[in-house]
Amino acid sequence: MSKQSEVIIIGGGIAGVSAGAQLSQYCDVTILEKEPTTGYHATGRSAAVFAPAYGNEVVRNLTSASEAFYRSPPDGFTEVPLLKPRDGVFIASHAQQQPLANMLNKSSHLSELSADELVQRVPIIDSAQIYGGALDCTGGDLDVDAIVQGFLRQFRSNGGVLICDSEVQHIEWRNGLWHITTPSAEYSAPTIINAAGAWADEVAVMAGISPLSMKPFRRSALLIDAPLKIDITDWPLVIDVDENFYFKPEAGQLLISPADETPFEPCDAYPDEMDLAIAIDRVQKISQLEVSKINHSWAGLRTFASDKTFVVGYEPGQEGFFWLAGQGGYGVQSAPALADITCHLICGSNNIITQLHREKHLLDISPERFR
Repeated sequence: MSKQSEVIIIGGGIAGVSAGAQLSQYCDVTILEKEPTTGYHATGRSAAVFAPAYGNEVVRNLTSASEAFYRSPPDGFTEVPLLKPRDGVFIASHAQQQPLANMLNKSSHLSELSADELVQRVPIIDSAQIYGGALDCTGGDLDVDAIVQGFLRQFRSNGGVLICDSEVQHIEWRNGLWHITTPSAEYSAPTIINAAGAWADEVAVMAGISPLSMKPFRRSALLIDAPLKIDITDWPLVIDVDENFYFKPEAGQLLISPADETPFEPCDAYPDEMDLAIAIDRVQKISQLEVSKINHSWAGLRTFASDKTFVVGYEPGQEGFFWLAGQGGYGVQSAPALADITCHLICGSNNIITQLHREKHLLDISPERFR
């Protein structure tokens, strides 16, 4: 006999746990996670940045709609700050003047910086290699672990059930319920949420639904020692205006990424040595950074729809199959808003985060745009 819930969420990353926390206020929810812990893949390997200027208009608006939650979370959600202020600067070489101008024109909260002003903020930058940049004072560092644990705390306090080590092997719709088989048990619910990240298309196919051509892309990162005799604690996040690299302080070290987007199959991703070398080379071309060794490196998968916009909503023509996927590199920073929208669409609830942007963007993020 299957264990029945009102909603089953497939995937225990930031998408699944945030949606579970919201939904469990109104209905009986079970989260199935194939790994031993939540947040094992993309969530746990996130750069942990809140960047409202990052992504297309829909992404930027839903990120902004999540800001209030992270700055003032509900009572009991966490005992530590979820969002610590950190400026971001976009830097442009002399060949990138037009992309910088375009960015400044489309984002009114950005202010222009000269090359000398950039050097004042990040002393290793070589002013001769840089035309200028843009300053974003709205971002910061996200405590991803505290965020995930906070959502799980909410979820469990509402009676939600999390089951790890439960890889989905079979999905079937019959008699008005989805029946999901795992190695240890069978579960059923009238509604399932596909929050499987890089595996979202595979879950859809398993359920007899056409995939949406969701594409996982590998992104690599590494940690190196901070430059000697320089306090990097208050350095901003530094991003190439064309997103060819970024770097930022991370626990006393310097985190660098080539901002790579290498098509990859869903898996436990690993970094490629060439990507790590490219990251270091790109940063060294605009700076006086010296690198003697790599202290740690890793990779994660960022999964996108073809238009680089979230996919949130019911599958057209199939009762009870809900997509919560395509969060790409924006999943953590936009999770509260997307969870709010998910809860609204499934339960009809009116929550506190997305009042300004919910109706505007429901069609933008619906899977109907691909059908």
